[in-house]
Amino acid sequence: MKNIINFAHRGASAVCPENTMAAFRKGLELGATGIETDVQMTKDGGLVLIHDETLNRTTSGSGYVKDKTLAEILEVDAGSWFSPEFKAERIPMLEDLLDLLQGRDTVLNIEFKNGTFFYPGMEEKVIAAVRDFKMSDRVIFSSFNHYSLAHSKTIAPEIKTGILYGEGLYRPWDYAATLGANALHAYHQAVLPEFVEEAAKHGIAYHPWTVNDPERMKALIEAGVSGIITDHPDVLAGLLAK
Repeated sequence: MKNIINFAHRGASAVCPENTMAAFRKGLELGATGIETDVQMTKDGGLVLIHDETLNRTTSGSGYVKDKTLAEILEVDAGSWFSPEFKAERIPMLEDLLDLLQGRDTVLNIEFKNGTFFYPGMEEKVIAAVRDFKMSDRVIFSSFNHYSLAHSKTIAPEIKTGILYGEGLYRPWDYAATLGANALHAYHQAVLPEFVEEAAKHGIAYHPWTVNDPERMKALIEAGVSGIITDHPDVLAGLLAK
């Protein structure tokens, strides 16, 4: 068994509606050793797990998350768009997922979705929740908003951070060091073996996303990445078991 974190992307999102408790539970069932999720904030400060800034794509609701109360968010159907069998699924609160993972060895990657809209106090609220569940040692924050990562590191230096990016950065391990980041969460096509090797020399891990092709998984495993983010944790688990 190779010691690579198998992150279920938004849970087992290939077989369940993304970012639902059903998807998170299924991810664990399929062999995930990590869960990746996205956090947005309601207008009354609730921390909810949904990728998009709006409800339109993955729920029965519509409009921006930021304009809804937590009570309104918790009422919408977050499963039927995927399949009628998931009609009972609702948008989870961050605390729901923390509760599920408490007492497990699972790593939790929380992505701050604060690039389109600025959510005042989001980092502080998420950090408080993570600390309340005593999971600081098993959480990694990621974001395309690198100011947010720097801010979270200032507040909670004990919690790891991972820089999200989609295209080639010049010497990304050096950039990570300027933010005090622990990992590079790069689009998988921007990850080369020599990058992984050089980053490792600087104590920086690579967790590429979103990798669903088995051959690409194999190549990244051979390159020495520390984790892989995938919609198919069962496929990755099979490869890691060899």
